[in-house]
Amino acid sequence: MSARPNDAALFRALHDDFLILPNAWDGVSAKLIERAGAKAIATTSAGVAWAHGYADGHGLPFAKLVTTIEEIARIVSVPISADCEGGYSDDPKQVGENVAALIGAGAVGINLEDGKQPHELHLRKIEAARDAAERAGVALYINARTDVYLAKLAPPEAAVEESIRRGRAAKEAGASGLFVPFALKGEEIAAIAAGVDMPLNVISWAGVPKAEELKRLGARRLSAGTEIARAALSAARLAAEAFLAEGDSDALAASAGERININALMQP
Repeated sequence: MSARPNDAALFRALHDDFLILPNAWDGVSAKLIERAGAKAIATTSAGVAWAHGYADGHGLPFAKLVTTIEEIARIVSVPISADCEGGYSDDPKQVGENVAALIGAGAVGINLEDGKQPHELHLRKIEAARDAAERAGVALYINARTDVYLAKLAPPEAAVEESIRRGRAAKEAGASGLFVPFALKGEEIAAIAAGVDMPLNVISWAGVPKAEELKRLGARRLSAGTEIARAALSAARLAAEAFLAEGDSDALAASAGERININALMQP
């Protein structure tokens, strides 16, 4: 199914206040997140890769990401944003084609990261993504991710300034928002938010201020990143270890918690 144009407008409007954005990795996780009250859903590139037996970091075949977005779009009614890492290509033209495929699958937002590649290449990818969205007639929310902190692309004392510089350039190229993973300190988050004229996205991590404080600091979005997927995988590991150790069916049933009718949830 193609992206719903109204979803694009809704997703953009959610950034006017403050958006807490959980990350899913397949259809059932997305449906459970929607059921929990999420106003929108993003994918986690790592979670999607792991679910398909691949490592994160462009290891996932792109077609599997497209299929995952299609599966999520089939089962949820809230806007969907796809984490497409670095666009799954170093060729901006191919990135544009990949983004068009994600829009065709149902995404109205994307994350597009720079990593350790030249920033100029990141900007060209953003331009290609924006062109693809315009051709599709969808006001795609392009969340430009810069790894200044994550990949240590600048010395600590220059990280704020470099994040702002990259954010401003990304906006000129067509980005809708700036994503700065691992900017953790309140004063740095506030400085970056004030320095770029578009919504700032922060990732969930131990030590990050809570949502209300992030909003006060000027951020407009808090993403779960891999943390919900990690929590689910940790719970599965612990349950399996306990069951293998004791073969205790009562304990296994108790660890499963509320017995949700998953089959009923999977009806669109």
